Amino acid sequence: MNFHVLTLFPEMICQAMQSSITGRAIENGSITVEAVNIRDFAFNKHMKVDDYPYGGGAGMLMQAEPVYLAWESVRKRMEAPCRTVFLTPQGKTFTQEMARDLAQSRDLIFLCGHYEGIDERVLEEIVTDPVSIGDYVLTGGELPALVMMDAISRMVPGVLGNEESGENESFSAGLLEYPQYTRPQVWHGKEVPEVLMSGHHGNVDAWRREQSIIRTLRTRPDLLPQSDLSNKEWNFVRQLKKQWKEEAAKKNENV
Repeated sequence: MNFHVLTLFPEMICQAMQSSITGRAIENGSITVEAVNIRDFAFNKHMKVDDYPYGGGAGMLMQAEPVYLAWESVRKRMEAPCRTVFLTPQGKTFTQEMARDLAQSRDLIFLCGHYEGIDERVLEEIVTDPVSIGDYVLTGGELPALVMMDAISRMVPGVLGNEESGENESFSAGLLEYPQYTRPQVWHGKEVPEVLMSGHHGNVDAWRREQSIIRTLRTRPDLLPQSDLSNKEWNFVRQLKKQWKEEAAKKNENV
């Protein structure tokens, strides 16, 4: 997997990606990261790449030509077309499913905007995937690009030490991950659940599945309709909802 990031702040990308798991993945050749400075393609001695928007308005816009030339410098080195991700609040929301899809690509180009945005004409010409990491506005696209590259990298073979861990985490089956524990067995008076000490893998798997359902229902119930629950598990969800509703009503009576 080769990441190519078009940015005004290449140091942000390089420093962050050289750390932790992604840093090790770069060292072992599982991924590569290239930060292309859009200012290198400016046509003035001050490396200026922005200008006032036609029609007026607050702020400045990144110009089309420097962005296009930066993109072209990457694209012309590739044998086949590749997807170009533009980080924007107007894009489709990034999900684990999208990360898995993008991880199938050999090359990905990320375009990081700044100021009040980028000239629409170049976006129409080069962008294949407008993507948002959430309903809020940041100062630039570098942090969203780093978030996406981190998530996508975990889907690339050789990046994680345990090849199963990328698929057994939150959202892998439409559910949040179950709670986990390590030594000591008792901490601050709280014991590790007995089933995890049993050595019975079937019971452990069943407990973890149940806990994932409980956690998802409690904090992200919006995920459940897209999950792979069986009829028995849906009955369990309905029973939990009824139980929690009764407990809440009883609690209100005692207030």
